[in-house]
Amino acid sequence: MQVNLVQKIGLLYFRLQEESKVVSRLKVALLSCALLLSVLSVGTKVALGQAAAPAPVTTPTAAPAAVTQTAVDRTLRDDAAVDKMLKAYSPKVRALDQPIGKLIGDLKRGGVGAGSLGNFVVDGIRAEASEKLGKPILLAVTNSGGLRKSVIAEGQLTLRDVFELLPFENALVAFDLTGAQVLDLLRVAVSHRDAQSGMRIQYRVNTDKQLELLSAKFLIDGVEKEIDPTATYTVISIDYLLNVTGSDYATVLKKATNMRPLGLMIRDAITDYVKAETAAGRDIKSILDGRFVFDKAASGGAEEPK
Repeated sequence: MQVNLVQKIGLLYFRLQEESKVVSRLKVALLSCALLLSVLSVGTKVALGQAAAPAPVTTPTAAPAAVTQTAVDRTLRDDAAVDKMLKAYSPKVRALDQPIGKLIGDLKRGGVGAGSLGNFVVDGIRAEASEKLGKPILLAVTNSGGLRKSVIAEGQLTLRDVFELLPFENALVAFDLTGAQVLDLLRVAVSHRDAQSGMRIQYRVNTDKQLELLSAKFLIDGVEKEIDPTATYTVISIDYLLNVTGSDYATVLKKATNMRPLGLMIRDAITDYVKAETAAGRDIKSILDGRFVFDKAASGGAEEPK
């Protein structure tokens, strides 16, 4: 077997160590210095990239891992640690199924404004915002994409229904817009089929088959009122629509002034709204009140969007 210079000197050094009785200490010292210089020489070559390529290393093949299977059925014993953890949450989970109100008629999502389900949500946040701010709020808008339940069936309305409908942590925000900016906001809401409370809106399907706002008026106690383009109005929406960048909403809402969070999540607002209506002896009703009016003639005979 061939060995390099360092190995040769090293072997000789250790042989002399064993035969130290015969060889003088001086020779051992000299060989020690030679060994050190040889190591330094090799190290320098490695640093300069001149060392010979290392021999390939063979990676040992890993032994296959052992796999076991456990049947998950009623014979599996409970885990005490998991049971202890779940015990703390059990009352909160049971509370989700406690009735908070009574619903007359199914709430359904569909069409422009997200149907009766959309009306329920925006009417609720407008009512709670008015209570929170101590003044009537004329307009509330939210996106129909944030409503994650398609139907809530008639009967007992529970906290679980609200959580399933509104799972996102969206907070209510109040802000001010001019009348002209309110119209811009409603154009976006109509084009996205989003929900609004407080207005009567006429819309059409244009030649590009897009929904388009024709007119909008405030609906106050069943009476229509024109929007003053120069007046300032307080509007309620969710922080998501204010913060999402690059959207149609962002283009309008970046012009809003007097922005103020209400410290209230949309889910909590709807829960409070249902509880307040129940306490006042009023049931929650499925409402389609004509707040969105389709103009078929202005749509070239096109059918109303579903």
